[in-house]
Amino acid sequence: MAGPGTSEEPADGGPTPTAPSDPVDRLDPVVLHHVVNTLGWPDLRPLQRAAIHPLMDGEDAVLLAPTAGGKTEAACLPLLSAMSERRWTGTSVLYLCPLKALLNNLVTRVDSYAGWLGRRAELWHGDTKESRRRRIRTDPPDILLTTPESLEAMLIGVKTDHAQLLGGVRAVVVDEVHAFAGDDRGWHLLAVLERLERVTGRPIQRIGLSATVGNPERLLTWLQGAGAGKRPGRVIAPDLTGPAGAGGTTAPPPGEVELDHVGSLGNAAKLIAALHRGEKRLVFCESRRQVEELGAALRAREVTVFLSHASLSAEERARSEQAFAEARDCVIVSTSTLELGIDVGDLDRVIQIDSPRTVASFLQRVGRTGRRPGSTRNCLLLATTKDTLLQAAALLLLWGRGWVEAVTPPPEPRHLVAQQLLAATLQEHRVGDQLWPGLWNGLAPFDRSAAPVLRHLRSEGFLDEDGGMLFIGPEAERRFGRRHFIELTASFTAPPQFTVLSGRKEIGQTDPSVLTEERPGPRRLLLGGRSWQVTFVDWGRKRVFVEPADGGGVAKWTSGSVAGLSHTLARAMREVLLGADPPVSLTGRARAGLERWRDEDAPETVHPGGTLVTRHGTDVRWWTWAGHRANATLAATLPSVSDPVQRPTDCWVRLREDVTPELWRAAREGTEGGNALVLPDVDPRAVRGLKFSAALPQRLAVATLAARLADFEGARAALAEPVRFESR
Repeated sequence: MAGPGTSEEPADGGPTPTAPSDPVDRLDPVVLHHVVNTLGWPDLRPLQRAAIHPLMDGEDAVLLAPTAGGKTEAACLPLLSAMSERRWTGTSVLYLCPLKALLNNLVTRVDSYAGWLGRRAELWHGDTKESRRRRIRTDPPDILLTTPESLEAMLIGVKTDHAQLLGGVRAVVVDEVHAFAGDDRGWHLLAVLERLERVTGRPIQRIGLSATVGNPERLLTWLQGAGAGKRPGRVIAPDLTGPAGAGGTTAPPPGEVELDHVGSLGNAAKLIAALHRGEKRLVFCESRRQVEELGAALRAREVTVFLSHASLSAEERARSEQAFAEARDCVIVSTSTLELGIDVGDLDRVIQIDSPRTVASFLQRVGRTGRRPGSTRNCLLLATTKDTLLQAAALLLLWGRGWVEAVTPPPEPRHLVAQQLLAATLQEHRVGDQLWPGLWNGLAPFDRSAAPVLRHLRSEGFLDEDGGMLFIGPEAERRFGRRHFIELTASFTAPPQFTVLSGRKEIGQTDPSVLTEERPGPRRLLLGGRSWQVTFVDWGRKRVFVEPADGGGVAKWTSGSVAGLSHTLARAMREVLLGADPPVSLTGRARAGLERWRDEDAPETVHPGGTLVTRHGTDVRWWTWAGHRANATLAATLPSVSDPVQRPTDCWVRLREDVTPELWRAAREGTEGGNALVLPDVDPRAVRGLKFSAALPQRLAVATLAARLADFEGARAALAEPVRFESR
């Protein structure tokens, strides 16, 4: 049987027909009929046309288009046509998404397309009821929409015959592939796909759907995994003007973008309530706390408001999103949960509170508007502080140049290697102690370079050995064995939270510190944009019972990690201080705020000729504007002049109070022109936030975190600049 990238004979044994010159003619006639008559499309979009030949020929691909660019149809129409032409049976296509909500949003649409050909699509994720799963096991759908975590649960679970359910998979569609590739879920995804190919016994076609990224060719190579360089693949992006390499550029998208400086979240609520009445507005915030506080402030101003963030219950989010989709004069306030393609109907306006950390994220958000004919993509950014005004102006400066971040997988995922060794052993029941790298088809880092991790798993009892075979050991049972090893299927650690209940209705989850911190008066929470008074806390079961309150309350969640700004964004902030304005509309308040930055702070923090070292009494700072990771690298590389007790910032490194220009020059010369950089220091306590760190030696866990905190390129750039010393 032919694999992806080769011509496969039709079921009747005849030769594959020559591809027609017009790719649309290659689609199954029934599919084409429904495109015209059911969808009412007079033609396909350029992306959808360009995807037909490569996808029907079995090529791997990354499909790039802005939000609402028709990527789902660009993948589904050719795959359904191939399914019909080649008479695939059973579950032949997997559709993977990073969010359950996105799957819930997509399944009806994908199933309707499959129904044109008498096929069907089904949904399987953590909220899918067992009765539905039993039906899928006994009567597999043609397309299965799921998450990588649920896919792995199928592979290791005792209830699912994974060979029967998944053995016929021919193609995998990975929606929002850039969201996977940028964090540990991407490593998990790649490893699970390689193990799936061991089940199918054939290469699986891989199709990624993505918004604009700075390095699409690299993203394609990453998605191909062990098959990179062995299987044909291409980036398909006819709607874009050609993203460049790492940190690439495109032509800046059209749109109406405005930046305002409102000074506080309360002022933002006042402005949102007064402006754009009668319109449907989606407001993005950078934290769950901001979402809750803004939602409560808007509700107090009698604005019809809905909320969406990860600590609200799935039912609460679904109700909000559905009500918002059906309403008109209303606002929905969200974290990034609504950034990834979830359909909330036609939007009039996107409002951004403060600034996202990446241009890619901003592109996703502004792309939620302008979908109706005659409408324009738009975004109003409201900076609530002086610092976020500068960051927003810098982000818009990069956006105006068409610059987009490269998607870079986190380096050295040793903890995921440990997880995969355990998960694969569960799946296979026993694994040869010399043959285990073949389970991932030689994909690094799950190849023989993982031997030190394997040795640790054996020595600590996570794996047992007998007669040259490896088995799950007692320590793995103790650490991860609850609920059929469900903990092994998630590649990230979430801080502990308490479930909040009003009667029997689950509202969401809250941070335990809200329940333990000393506060005057009755203990009240802010959740779902409403105030709740705590009536009882079940500490053992981590449940909080509440009843509605008239006002007040605290919203707080502990983040699992502290993410700083990139080198490029920090340097753009420096450019703004030196006089560069973003090519957007600036309100009088925003322009005045930037001018105050330039008049009051710029002389002490930036200089056009290089970086500055400033002294205010005993406070000595090196203003690098190099970003969080580069500054952490610089602080570790220059121990003779950097303050050992400091937390790296985005803009500066604290130096010792006795530093002199001579000591500085000697320290910089010791880096050999930036060729002798060292990894940043890591607090060993931070290892607890690394999922599966318990299955790693301490030194390897610390080394993993250090590698992820480093930015050698940004550090070298800062060291190469001239330095001016100034005392105030």
